[in-house]
Amino acid sequence: MKKEKVQDRIIRVASDLFYRQGFNSTGINQIIAEADIAIGSLYNHFSSKNDLLQAYLIKEEAEWFKGFEEYSAKISGPRQKLLSLVEYRKKLQKSSKFAGCHFIKIIAEVGDTSPVISDFVKKHKGKQKEMIRSLVIEYDENNNSTDTDLVTEHIFLLIEGAVITSTINKNTDSFDHIQKMIEAQLS
Repeated sequence: MKKEKVQDRIIRVASDLFYRQGFNSTGINQIIAEADIAIGSLYNHFSSKNDLLQAYLIKEEAEWFKGFEEYSAKISGPRQKLLSLVEYRKKLQKSSKFAGCHFIKIIAEVGDTSPVISDFVKKHKGKQKEMIRSLVIEYDENNNSTDTDLVTEHIFLLIEGAVITSTINKNTDSFDHIQKMIEAQLS
C-alpha cells in the first residue's frame, strides 16, 4: 500500500473536519493532531488556514466534476445526462447523510470575509451552470425550441434548491420532484 503524502493527509483531514464541523469550528491544532503531524509540517505546506481551505475547495471541485463524469460516462444523450445530474446530486446527498453541498456550506459560513474563497465558490457554481448550459445547448440542437438561458437557469436553481431542501429534510424527495420539473422543461 502506498504511503499517503503529508500534504495529502493534511488536506484529507482538514476536508473531513471542515465539512463535518465547519471551517470556523475547526482549529489548526485539531487538524495537526488528527493528521498526526508537527506544526511545522502544516506550515511547510500551507501558509494559513485560508490556504488550506482553498486547497480543500480545489480538491472538492475536482472530485465533484470527476465524479459526475464517471457517473454519467455511459449516458450518451444530453437529455439523459441532464437528468443524471439530478441523480448524481441525489447520490451525493445520500452518501453524505444529507450534510449538504461543500461549497454552499463554506460560503454560508465565511461569506465575503475572504474574497478569494467567495470568488472560488462563485466560479465553481458558474462552472456547474456552464456544464448544464452546454448540455441544454446540445439538447436544443435536436429540438430548436428551447430558451437555453432560461432553461439553464431553471435547472441550475432547481438542483441547488433540491440540495438545500434535502439537507434540511434529510431525505431525497426534493430530487424526485425536480426531476419531473426538469423533464417538463425538456419536453
